[in-house]
Amino acid sequence: MSRKKRKDAIRAKYAEAARVAAQGRAAACCARPELSSSDPVTSNLYSAIEVLTLPETATAASLGCGNPGALAELGAGERVLDLGSGGGIDVLLAAQRVGPNGKVYGLDMTEEMLALARENQSKARITNAEFLKGEIENIPLAENSVDVVMSNCVINLSADKDRVLGEAFRVLRPGGRFAVSDIVVRGPVPRKMRRSLELWIGCLAGALEEADYRAKLAAAGFVEIEVEPTRFYGGEDAGQFLRASNMDVNALAPHVEGKFFSAFVRAKKPPLLAQSHGCPGSSATGETERPTP
Repeated sequence: MSRKKRKDAIRAKYAEAARVAAQGRAAACCARPELSSSDPVTSNLYSAIEVLTLPETATAASLGCGNPGALAELGAGERVLDLGSGGGIDVLLAAQRVGPNGKVYGLDMTEEMLALARENQSKARITNAEFLKGEIENIPLAENSVDVVMSNCVINLSADKDRVLGEAFRVLRPGGRFAVSDIVVRGPVPRKMRRSLELWIGCLAGALEEADYRAKLAAAGFVEIEVEPTRFYGGEDAGQFLRASNMDVNALAPHVEGKFFSAFVRAKKPPLLAQSHGCPGSSATGETERPTP
């Protein structure tokens, strides 16, 4: 399957998830509403207090695998970018954390999700957030323009993760932080699972192996890389994904046990004095600088 077809399929699934959430029904990471009530990936990620501060449609559209805004320890006045912001839950929570002198951007490629996020922002009366249309492989912000790049179970969906990480590095200010919740893999995974489009959309088949994730971050220029597991998934947890994809649960579930887990992935862009001329993400790459919205 080509990258374009895969991206179009992901866009269509998440557009449907936005329509489901707009009706007040909970979506799921796999973008299939019928699995949302017991989805082991997306359930119980936010505290009761966090949920109460936001519109129901924002929490219904939560398709993530973690709570990156809470783990990132955002500070007052910081500028934050959320890659793949969906219905806006992480953007709106982050906007509360950075306060009126801070700013949070949400980037998403799906019109339906952007519309839902902006509606949720209006309902929550949050003014220091802005939702942008675009793809995480081509971030529409200038280099060195944000303090934190976060994301919630979205980078694993990209077919060009090197580009995503390079773009995250570019837009971060020197000393800025990469703070991402994502699905990570330890050990080999059956090729059949990797090739399943439904599992790709469902956050599993596109997941990076832990060592590979670390290597790609380092290649992009990041330092102080850490991968902290937050939730492990067993064969029983993955069973609903496998069955929905018409796969043999008994045969494949053992290959999931102890290998797939949600993780908080953190890293830093080196301070300015530590950067060498022409490193990944710098203006020396020849990329045209994007205007800051």
